[in-house]
Amino acid sequence: MSADGGQGTARVSAVVFDLGGVLTESPMPAFAAYEAEVGLPEGLIRRLNSTDPDANAWARYERNELDAAGFVDAFEAEALAAGHRLDAHRVLAALAGELRPAMVAAVRRLREAGVPLALLSNNVAPMERTGRLGELLASFDAVVESSVEGVRKPEPEIYRRALTRLSDAVGWPIRAGDCAYLDDLGINLKPARALGMHTIKVVDPAAALAELSALVGIPLEPSPPGSSPRGAAS
Repeated sequence: MSADGGQGTARVSAVVFDLGGVLTESPMPAFAAYEAEVGLPEGLIRRLNSTDPDANAWARYERNELDAAGFVDAFEAEALAAGHRLDAHRVLAALAGELRPAMVAAVRRLREAGVPLALLSNNVAPMERTGRLGELLASFDAVVESSVEGVRKPEPEIYRRALTRLSDAVGWPIRAGDCAYLDDLGINLKPARALGMHTIKVVDPAAALAELSALVGIPLEPSPPGSSPRGAAS
């Protein structure tokens, strides 16, 4: 049976979303802009983030093992060890991405259809439950944050916790194979796929929503410009 009562054939019955780079704009362009502005090598910040990924400054910050000041000191030291000086405060400022309207609309459509939803995010502090982000978070049955859990993606434990929290929230068991998982980083998709989740790498949001639509059996792609909103009278 399809999740939307007949519009398609569902292969999954629940969806887990990443936040940054999926529901919000990726920080990577802002990282690149900062690197270009101050003359740092292109891709330096990403390379620092992927070096010793389980124990570097980012990993410790996202597990809440460092506070903001500790992260700044540690990340700048890592950059210096790589031969470069940078301002880690500028790096942190680049993390604040704008919400993607098409993705937000898809979350709401899934919510209206009764699809169990979880948010699984690596972050450095518990998310504010106010404003537009707070409204979005209220659409999820479970929100799992690395800074609260003390574990982070790609550690397999945090994916298992997401499944447990989502199952507890909806009142029935949700298995990995029941879920689609969307993330913009391949390294974070691999453990989810190993657990049995159907994974979608978000590069182009429209393409990702087309993939997700096929998995859940619900049309989620943005309406073409000039078309009537779904459900509007013709």
